Amino acid sequence: MLRHWFEKQWQGMGWAQALLLPLSMLFAVLSGLRRLCYQVGLLSSQALPVPVVVVGNLSVGGVGKTPVVIYLAQQLLAAGYHPGILSRGYGGQHTGEVTPDSLPQSLGDEPVLIAGRTGCPIWVDANRVAGGLALLQAHPEVNVILCDDGLQHYALQRDIEIAVVQRPLSIGNGHLLPAGPLRERLRRLQTVDIIVESGQVPAGPWPVAHYVVGLEVGRWTSVTDLNTHLSNAELQQRALVAIAGIGHPQRFFNTVSNLGITCETVAFADHHAYRKEDFLPFKQKTILMTEKDAVKCQHLGLTNAWYLPVSAQITPLGDHPSLTENVIRRLQQCKGNRHES
Repeated sequence: MLRHWFEKQWQGMGWAQALLLPLSMLFAVLSGLRRLCYQVGLLSSQALPVPVVVVGNLSVGGVGKTPVVIYLAQQLLAAGYHPGILSRGYGGQHTGEVTPDSLPQSLGDEPVLIAGRTGCPIWVDANRVAGGLALLQAHPEVNVILCDDGLQHYALQRDIEIAVVQRPLSIGNGHLLPAGPLRERLRRLQTVDIIVESGQVPAGPWPVAHYVVGLEVGRWTSVTDLNTHLSNAELQQRALVAIAGIGHPQRFFNTVSNLGITCETVAFADHHAYRKEDFLPFKQKTILMTEKDAVKCQHLGLTNAWYLPVSAQITPLGDHPSLTENVIRRLQQCKGNRHES
C-alpha cells in the first residue's frame, strides 16, 4: 500500500527522500506563507466565546491524541468544568453532534469512541469555527472546548496549544511532507504551550512544559457485550489473531505481546471501514482489537472478538505541575472564561 511505503521511507533518508526534498521545500514555503497570512490578518481567524484547547500534532498519522483528549475531558469534568469536544471526524461522511450510539462510518470512529468514554458533548465538522458555534448553540453549558487535532487549523483561534509527539515514528527523518512525515517544522514545538510525549522521551532541557503519557490497559472486553470480560490467561488458551486499523498498528501489537500473549497479527489501514468479509479468514480464531476498531465492529455480529480499553496516565518531565493543573491555570487566565470556581 502506498501509504505504508511512505511511512517506512519517512523513517530514514535515501534516494526517494532526496528526490522529494524539492517538494518538501515548496510545502515549507506554502505552509509558512499560509500561517503568516493568518498572523497578519490577510486570512481571517475567529475566536469562540469560550476558551479553546487544541490537542494536535506536527505529523501525519496517529500519535496517541485520542487518549490525551479523553484524559483532559475527564479531568476537567472532575474539576467542575463543562467541556465540549470538536473533531474533524476523519473517516466519517457527515457533520453534526456525536453520541455513543452514532455510526462511526457517518461521523468517524474516534469521535464515537470519545463520546462513549467521556459523556461530553462532541461535534464533528471540518470547519472548526462552524462546529464550535454549533456545539455552543446546542449546549450553552459548555465553558471550554477541546479540539481533537487542528494544530494547523489557524482559522480557529486557540487559547492553549498542546502538541502530542510520538517518537521516533512521528518525527521520522525530520523532513516536511512529502519527503518526511511533518506538516510543520520541529521548531513549531517551541511555540506551543505544552508538549506531551507518547513515545521515546527526548533528553532535556525542554523549551516548554513537557509531559510523558503512558497507557494503562483495562480488561479484555467483548465487542458485542460490554459487560463480558476475559483475562489474559483465558486468552492464552486460544488460537488468536490481533488486528489493528490505527495509525501505527505495531503499537497495539507490542502492547499485546507485552501482556504475554502470542498471536498472529494483521494490520489494516488507519480508519479502515470493517465489513463482515474482513473477518472470514479468522472464523476459527479469537479476534483481538483496539477500542477504536471495536466501535466500528459492534454491529457486525462478531461473537468471538475482544478489545482492550486503554487510559492515559500523564506525568510531568522536570519541574512542572500536573497537566491538569497546568491547563486549569491557563484557562483561568483566558479572556472570556465563564467557569466559576
